Amino acid sequence: MRKALSISAIVLASSMALGGTATAFAADTTSPAADAGPTAGPTRTGLKLSTSAAKPGDSISFEMRVPDGSTHLSVSSEALGDVRMTDGRGGTAKVADVKEGTYGVSLTGTGPDGAELRATARIVVKADAPKPTPAPSDLRLSQDSGRPGDRITVTVKTSEKDASVKSAAFTGGQVNLKGDGKGTFTGTATVAPDVKTGYYGVDAYAGGKKFDTVKFSTEAKPTPDVKPVTPVKPTVKPVQPLRPSEHRTPKGSVNTGQAPAGTDTDPSRG
Repeated sequence: MRKALSISAIVLASSMALGGTATAFAADTTSPAADAGPTAGPTRTGLKLSTSAAKPGDSISFEMRVPDGSTHLSVSSEALGDVRMTDGRGGTAKVADVKEGTYGVSLTGTGPDGAELRATARIVVKADAPKPTPAPSDLRLSQDSGRPGDRITVTVKTSEKDASVKSAAFTGGQVNLKGDGKGTFTGTATVAPDVKTGYYGVDAYAGGKKFDTVKFSTEAKPTPDVKPVTPVKPTVKPVQPLRPSEHRTPKGSVNTGQAPAGTDTDPSRG
């Protein structure tokens, strides 16, 4: 115990003797005040963009770090258009319609001492993936002509959600087609029974909009030409008496109009 107390007393005495010096050392080693003060020397020039990547048509903003009193400040880039400087140390711009890639952005100006100011930044331009162009709608008929009652297969290929055809040549005037879920629509049209011989248009619709018209020819059924049958009257000629020249005279007799001599005309005589 005595040894421990002696050591404690020595330490206490030493602290009291060196108290001022210890306090000053602690302040120097722990206070960050010196690091947080203003930086000596001229302000470094810099340029900061609001984004590092953008698409054509996007709007961006930028900030400039330049010494007070700087003049003729300008920001330019092949990737930027419509660059506008604000009242402060910044501005706005619109990404130009350029190809994909990385582009430099430059800040130039004149410092208060007349020295040239220069700083750069980079921006990556990414173009949107091109949207696939839908194939044009297409109409096909199994045949381009028909007679009343004929059945015509109609096929429409389209990226729309529905399809149909209209024509005065078909029964009902309109045929709604059924899709297979893969862009092909089919149906059957029947040539109208009262259709006349001639040409008709078949209008094709997809998504409610007409996209094509094809020509369809028809041939009406012929009307039977039945004429009434006139009965034929038999020709009856009246019996004419024989002319004297047409009478035939038996050989060996005289045509007197009487029975030949020696002929018994009495039937009672047998």
